[in-house]
Amino acid sequence: MCLGIPGRIVGIVDAANQLATVDVDGVQRTISVRLLADAPPGPDDWVLVHVGFAMARIDEAEARQTLTAIRQLGTAYTDEIDAFDSSAID
Repeated sequence: MCLGIPGRIVGIVDAANQLATVDVDGVQRTISVRLLADAPPGPDDWVLVHVGFAMARIDEAEARQTLTAIRQLGTAYTDEIDAFDSSAID
C-alpha cells in the first residue's frame, strides 16, 4: 500500500531544482516540491508527500490529524515509513 503522508519542510536544499528536505515523523529526506511551483512551500510548511513528491500543501492541524489517523493503520504505516526511510533523491 502506498500512502500520502504529511511532512514538514525543514529547508530548501536546491531551489533551482525545486528540492527540499522534509521531516516525516522523524525521518528526513530530500523530496521534490516541483508540483507546488505555483506556490512553493518553505521551511515549517506542511506538505502531503507521495513517492518523493510534495503533492499538496496542508495546514499543521490537518497534518497532525492525518498522522494520528494513519499511525492507527499499524503495519501499513510502519511499512510506509520504512519505505520513506530507505528512499532518496540523488
